[in-house]
Amino acid sequence: MKKIFILPFAAFSLLACQSNPEVTVTVENPLGTDRTDEMVEVSMEEISTRMNLSDTAQLVIYDAESQEIPYQITHEGNLIFPASVSANATSTYTITQGVPATITVRACGRQYPERMDDMAWENDLVAFRAYGPTLQAKGERGFGYDLFLKRGTTEPILEDLYEKEVDPAKWKKINELRKTDKKAAAELSQKYSYHIDHGYGMDCYAVGPTLGAGVAALVADDAIVYPWCYKDYEILDNGPLRFSVKLTFNPQSVKADTAVVETRVITLDVGSHFNRTAVSYQNLSETLPIVTGIVLHDDEPATTAPDKGYMTYTDPTTGNDNGKLFMGAVFPTAVQDMKTVLFSADEKKQRNNAEGHVLAYSTYAPGSEHVYYWGYGWDRSNVENIDAWNKYVADFADRVQHPLKVSVK
Repeated sequence: MKKIFILPFAAFSLLACQSNPEVTVTVENPLGTDRTDEMVEVSMEEISTRMNLSDTAQLVIYDAESQEIPYQITHEGNLIFPASVSANATSTYTITQGVPATITVRACGRQYPERMDDMAWENDLVAFRAYGPTLQAKGERGFGYDLFLKRGTTEPILEDLYEKEVDPAKWKKINELRKTDKKAAAELSQKYSYHIDHGYGMDCYAVGPTLGAGVAALVADDAIVYPWCYKDYEILDNGPLRFSVKLTFNPQSVKADTAVVETRVITLDVGSHFNRTAVSYQNLSETLPIVTGIVLHDDEPATTAPDKGYMTYTDPTTGNDNGKLFMGAVFPTAVQDMKTVLFSADEKKQRNNAEGHVLAYSTYAPGSEHVYYWGYGWDRSNVENIDAWNKYVADFADRVQHPLKVSVK
């Protein structure tokens, strides 16, 4: 009887040793600057194996001060959370089983079929959209990314902006008023339009038939192959800390290849001004130049730093007194060149009187991905001026090129 008692106990003890009640994640910062709330990733499979988790287990993450840290599990099976690490230092985080606190959604998006299939998304700082198939069917050349400016709130604003802009009942009333009282109709239109800042954001960025706020495009025979609007989409992650979407485009002719299909995976994390974008092309048979572009709306000079992997530009915005937009693109690997390319007089007319683009030149090989980051800041929000923006972008590029090192124990 004694042996029968001891053996099960021994087996239980061994299982308890193998089933870790918690794991420790160490995050190392290789840079000589502090990094705050930067998103890191850990394999959920590794955590589950180390902790012997059931399918229904819930987790809680604590920092070294026992403060709970929010997290999200992505479509790729990674656990992501914001980490803060001092210069040339390490931080430790503990993952254990428990009931996590409710997290407020700060990164989210959806397709807006009520506005010609816009794909629009946002986080606590910035908001964006890519034009969809209904817009293209109308013949409009919406090649580039558009922006929604955001200020005064970390809450999502897109639902409210779109609701006001596309409400058919409101616009019916406006159209009726235009017959009898044009002034009242104009005032009511301004009340609902998302081109007017109602205290938390607006759309006052001009895209037109350009690369807009940071689209990448192949170059064939020294000409940009402008991509049309996306054809299909799949939302991969929808908050609370990360939004990501996969956009697939209609086949295009590129030199001798007649059915080249572009795919983009766009990812926006909480706390960042920049989207990460991975672009790939199917059915492309040869290596070609690829450019990442930001449209220029005036003769303000762009800042190009190819050796540091970033470029910036101050955009005047459309309309009166809407402040300044600070545009930027960042590259994790070396680019071949960065320069301003102005449109000819004829092309300028074809592109809604835009001045040209600031372009970063790279090379795309079939079967690879072109990865880069793009985004903006606004002087009515949390970016005071172009000097502050250039510092933010330079620091962001440094962080992208020297990622935090994550290990699990």
